[in-house]
Amino acid sequence: MDEARILSRVALPEEVQVERQLRPQRLDEFVGQREAVESLRVSIEAARQRGDSLDHVLLYGPPGIGKTSLAHILANELGTQIVPTSGPALERGADLMGILTNLSAHDVLFIDEVHRLPRPVEELLYPAMEDFAVNFVIDKGLHARSLRYGLRPFTLVAATTRPGMLSSPLRDRFGIFHHLDFYSEAELCQIIRRSASILTAPVEPDGATEIARRSRGTPRIANRLLRRVRDYAQVKGDGVITPAVALDALEREGVDSEGLDRLDQRFLKAIIEQFGGGPVGIEAVAATINDEAETLAEMVEPYLLKIGFLVRTPNGRRVTPKAYDHLRYPAPQTPGSQGKLPL
Repeated sequence: MDEARILSRVALPEEVQVERQLRPQRLDEFVGQREAVESLRVSIEAARQRGDSLDHVLLYGPPGIGKTSLAHILANELGTQIVPTSGPALERGADLMGILTNLSAHDVLFIDEVHRLPRPVEELLYPAMEDFAVNFVIDKGLHARSLRYGLRPFTLVAATTRPGMLSSPLRDRFGIFHHLDFYSEAELCQIIRRSASILTAPVEPDGATEIARRSRGTPRIANRLLRRVRDYAQVKGDGVITPAVALDALEREGVDSEGLDRLDQRFLKAIIEQFGGGPVGIEAVAATINDEAETLAEMVEPYLLKIGFLVRTPNGRRVTPKAYDHLRYPAPQTPGSQGKLPL
């Protein structure tokens, strides 16, 4: 078997179904995000007792943190169907109309990347969310008429990585807001052990810890790294994920002890080597390493900010002494350390 294929950072096509199987199906199976889970549990039970639809839910946080999984869990707990779509997929109002009019009572409509909804489509959502109805215009000019079409009660679950880009009218129509944050190492270990049991991949406790330490606080990355380590253990070892096997596989994958991959390291090294540690704008860094600024802002920066390797200043991004030490660069001189005269 080709080793490059075994250690690929991209999920293989045949593993897409496996990734779905690893998702929890009930709130009791969902690890982490305790406050959000307990609040949703109460809201679901109240809606179930009333025989009513759950209030519209907005989930926001970094990618891979569990927003899609929670949307499916909500539908399972309510005993209804989920209809998934995304903001970029709804290009016209007719696309949204077709989905809304085909929803059954109390169904869950899940819109991922809701901040990318076109404005005309977003405006159709306002009456749908408030009054369970949509207004549309037929004919043109003097013969134009506005018709109101009633909808069955439904729950909109929206997910976004950039809540600040949502318009106020849309944001204010959600009744439930939950911010999902990065996971602790212990929580990731629990997720890895559960996923390993589903994949029938024997994993030692310290092996799970080694993977969790390098998973950037993100379950999606933890599951991806687990699959890569499982493949490596199967081909290069006896199939058991030991600490040594996990360490070797992850080093070959390009993931270091802090969970930084090659793109993270290129990002930090560019700021240190080309811009003296910063501050520097994200566009300048993106041009230097030949990547997209949006990719760096959404996929790289959040974790580097969390672990204290990067800070944002009014003048741009700046690398911290902690990152210098991790990457084995000489520590930056502190302000005021130059130009001192001997007494």
